[in-house]
Amino acid sequence: MMNPRNFFAELKRRHVYNVAVAYAVAAWLIIQVATQVFPFFDMPNWSVRLVVLLLILGFPVALVLSWAFELTPEGIKREEDIDRRKSIVRKTGRKLTALIVVLAAVAAGLMIFRFVRSQQAVEKGKPESMAVAIDSKSIAVLPFDNLSDDKQNAYFTDGVQDEILTDLAKIADLKVISRTSVMQYKAGAARNLREIGQQLGVAHLLAGSVQRAGGKVRVSAQLIDARTDGHLWAQIYDRPLNDVFAIQSEIAKAIADQLQAKLSPSEKRAIERPPTADVAAFDLYSRARTLQL
Repeated sequence: MMNPRNFFAELKRRHVYNVAVAYAVAAWLIIQVATQVFPFFDMPNWSVRLVVLLLILGFPVALVLSWAFELTPEGIKREEDIDRRKSIVRKTGRKLTALIVVLAAVAAGLMIFRFVRSQQAVEKGKPESMAVAIDSKSIAVLPFDNLSDDKQNAYFTDGVQDEILTDLAKIADLKVISRTSVMQYKAGAARNLREIGQQLGVAHLLAGSVQRAGGKVRVSAQLIDARTDGHLWAQIYDRPLNDVFAIQSEIAKAIADQLQAKLSPSEKRAIERPPTADVAAFDLYSRARTLQL
């Protein structure tokens, strides 16, 4: 049985510690690059998580390899098969140390760069998070306008907006801002959509209106690129009141299509599933939710 002192001495001799440090610093740099570059190429959010998972799984593998193998003038060999006189472990150690210093310098430079950019963003009146690239598949559903003659129907309008937001939140490929964050931008007052997009940290905004009269409903929706203030998509739905749930689902699917978000079969079914089969029940639920907020 190996003496603990000998074991730790072997860890040091085989540069397992150096490999662990070098791997950790390199992994951190790779993750930072992935979080900055992947959104620029419209890569899905799960791709960054995949990179993190692979790096975590690779850490013990790197340590095992550094323990089991050694570099010799003839190449890589199993540690127990080499003559200590032919080992170039000292040269390897010096190279690893130099690599760690270089990686640490790059990491420090990246941290300083991000700090300076965040400070510049704060000085310009923008949130620190705006120093990071905005996800191109991010969206906020702003409160809809109530165009009904009966102003008491405002709760119904809020209910329609809330259901569209909920449907979009079911799509994993989209980043959807919470209802709490968007309710401060109530319809009615003049809204600077580009500023709202910057404040919420999203690339797109969904705005619209609801008009209810008798047994019919008209829902108008428009998708806006908050970065350019340009209109990307708009649609007006004139349907019987009972079709309001289908309208909400159609809008959510249209938005997903416009943002090129991947929609799995289970997500599609979840979006198409109405919250209730009874419009009267939806009425009461929307009214009660409005009273709670």
